Order: sequence, then structure tokens, then C-alpha cells
Amino acid sequence: MKAFLAVVVGMAALVFLRMVVQDHDNLFVAAEAVHAVGIAVLIYKLTKEKTCAGLSLKSQELTAIFLAVRLYCSFVMEYDIHTLLDTATLATTLWVIYMIRFRLKSTYMEEKDNFAIYYVVVPCAVLSLLIHPTTVHNIVNRVSWAFCVYLEAVSVLPQLRVMQNTKIVEPFTAHYVFALGVARFLSCAHWVLQVLDTRGRLLTALGYGLWPSMVLLSEVVQTFILADFCYYYVKSLVGGQLVLRLPSGVV
Repeated sequence: MKAFLAVVVGMAALVFLRMVVQDHDNLFVAAEAVHAVGIAVLIYKLTKEKTCAGLSLKSQELTAIFLAVRLYCSFVMEYDIHTLLDTATLATTLWVIYMIRFRLKSTYMEEKDNFAIYYVVVPCAVLSLLIHPTTVHNIVNRVSWAFCVYLEAVSVLPQLRVMQNTKIVEPFTAHYVFALGVARFLSCAHWVLQVLDTRGRLLTALGYGLWPSMVLLSEVVQTFILADFCYYYVKSLVGGQLVLRLPSGVV
């Protein structure tokens, strides 16, 4: 039932965005802006509450990795507004990592953050070697591009594992993860609507083979990984609960 509702709501939101937003490229900028809002929530939590309880250091490290790789690709392949946005996001992510690893280490729930990151880094690296863009760029750049796309899709998994282990998610962590979910959906909507607007020509511009399909699949995977959590977040918000309690089996 939740999966059906997620598909219906997602389709309705796509139709709404297509009607309201004229330049669908702005959706990607909006996704970056929402991600920035999520980072701002983390900064407030870390500076004002002096605790990193409930946050996954491993998710932040994965985020820093794919942002660094994406920045490299952006500098050597296409320098634009996204480069500046990614630079700012990477800088704040590195600051969050520093706070968790050093300044607030005593509040870090290391035993709960037990997701082995090589479970996602290694498969993403192998997949990027097998399926990557077929553009005219250097092979290293094309593989790097694919790697950051795949890693971004699954970078939130350690954070979801922490929440699965604790079952109770305090407000600021919940707001941050919900912001990630919204950002992922906007990014996915950007790609889907761009494909529709160009009548599929965008996929051809990305190259041939499996790569164009993998780009879209990665965006969809990112969205649905967080869909379950977002459902309970909204349900909790409507119910007036300050602390989010997750039932067994969620995320």
C-alpha cells in the first residue's frame, strides 16, 4: 500500500512540477538548495545542541567522496553553477565530518553506525568500470562521473541503518533526512522531465548503451530509498509528534 501511495504521489508531483515550473533545469538547483537547507539543520544541531547523536559519520563520508569526485568531473568536463553549489556543499559536509569525528566524538553513536561502507563503495566502483558514459571525454573522467552517480544513489544507507538501529529519531536528524528525501525527489524529477521535454534526446546526448538508463535508475533508486522514511516523517508531523518513532522493518 505504501509503495502504491508513493508511486501515485510521485506521479502527481511530477505532473504538478511540469505544469508549474517552466525551466525544469531549475529543479536541479532547487534540489541543491534543499540539500543545503538540510546541511543548515545539521549545523544548527551540532553548534547549538552540541551533540551528533543519531547522525551517521559514514553517510557524511560517502557524501564527501561523491561530492569530491563530482567536483573533479565538473571542473574538467563542465564548469557551471552546479560546480559552485557542490563546492559549498562539500565544504559544509567536511565541517560536519570534522565536528562528528573530533569536537563531538563523545556523543557519536559509533556502535549504531555499523554499516560497512565497502558494501557500497566497491560495487559502485565495479559498476562504474562496466557501465559509464560513452562521450568523448577521457576514460578516467567518464568512469569517475559514473562512480559519483552510483555512490550518490546509496550514500544515505548508513544513515538509514543508524535510524533503524535506534528506532527513535530526534527532530533535527529527522528534518535533515527528510530534506535529503525532498532533494532526491527534485533531482529525479529534473531528469525525468528533461527526458520528456527533449522527447528522449537527452538520453542520446548522454551516450549509448546502458548508461542513460542507469542514470535514470540511479535517480529513482535514490528517491525510493528514502520514500519509506518520508512517509513516516509526514505521518508523524501531521500527528503532532516531535520525536519520530519508526516501526520495525522501516528503512
